[in-house]
Amino acid sequence: MLLAFVLPAVILITFTISRIIPGDPVALMAGPTANTATRAKLREAWGIDQPMAVQYLIYVKRVAQGELGQSFRSGRSVKTDFITYIPATIELATAALLLGTPCAVLGGITAAVRPDSAWDYLVRAIIGLGISLPVFWFGVLLILIFSAQLDWLPALGRLTVDTPIPPTITGLYTIDALLTGNFATLRDALLHLVLPAFSLAITVVAPIGRITRTAMISALHQDYVRTAYAKGAPPRRVVYVHALRNALLPVITSIGLAYGLLLGGAVVTETVFSWPGVGFYVANSILSLDFQPVISFTLLSALVYVVINTLVDIMYSLLDPRI
Repeated sequence: MLLAFVLPAVILITFTISRIIPGDPVALMAGPTANTATRAKLREAWGIDQPMAVQYLIYVKRVAQGELGQSFRSGRSVKTDFITYIPATIELATAALLLGTPCAVLGGITAAVRPDSAWDYLVRAIIGLGISLPVFWFGVLLILIFSAQLDWLPALGRLTVDTPIPPTITGLYTIDALLTGNFATLRDALLHLVLPAFSLAITVVAPIGRITRTAMISALHQDYVRTAYAKGAPPRRVVYVHALRNALLPVITSIGLAYGLLLGGAVVTETVFSWPGVGFYVANSILSLDFQPVISFTLLSALVYVVINTLVDIMYSLLDPRI
């Protein structure tokens, strides 16, 4: 339902931005070395010589067909570049989510079960740090400690230069190396994944941990929990079955939003660790004034958020049939 309203709005906004930015969009798209004839062909192909309303309809049609323009920096279509770089972003975001979510949920539950205890204060302090710490600063700190000083983990890229890239099956190096039985590449890919995933996971731990703690405190004060305790139910069952199941709805929402944020907002982390994902690609496009990938990245981020929220709504109905 939201898809029908959000995406057209985002398309309209991105179209407007692409037309009001200073300079000629065709000149930016064609690159600084393009001649007049090339720019004229691009202007005609993209309908920029047409009235604004016609330009918008052409833009919507091209977006619906998956045509996202061309990057003058890479010389390829933006769609091709996204297909090339997005597996790395998915791998990093998924690793960060898998690393951060269990810690956040378990920490939030334990803090809620023991309010105002030393553990509760520790969890709240970690949540506060996670919200306030700049991701780029934390990433650089991890590189200085675990790569530069201790030399335990690699800091940049997805693989060591002399490590062979596994055959492409999913585009995720860890999965592809595992599927092909290339355990040396798998080990190297996992080592390269640790620091950026841990750095990005801090953005997951803070909001999910806070929401889990709040939701569990509210659930533990409900009548059905007191009734379960009065019937002699084991405390672990009361917490993890009765209370947690009813507190999961806002937690799932925060997990879904966090994953959308990780996929769409990993620009800083990928830049710090030179992780060749979509965020790193877009950051370089911004520095090169290559606006077409940036506009397309905005559309992609909006699509990811809408799809993930739709999946969260479906999970709601599975967890609570009353919805």
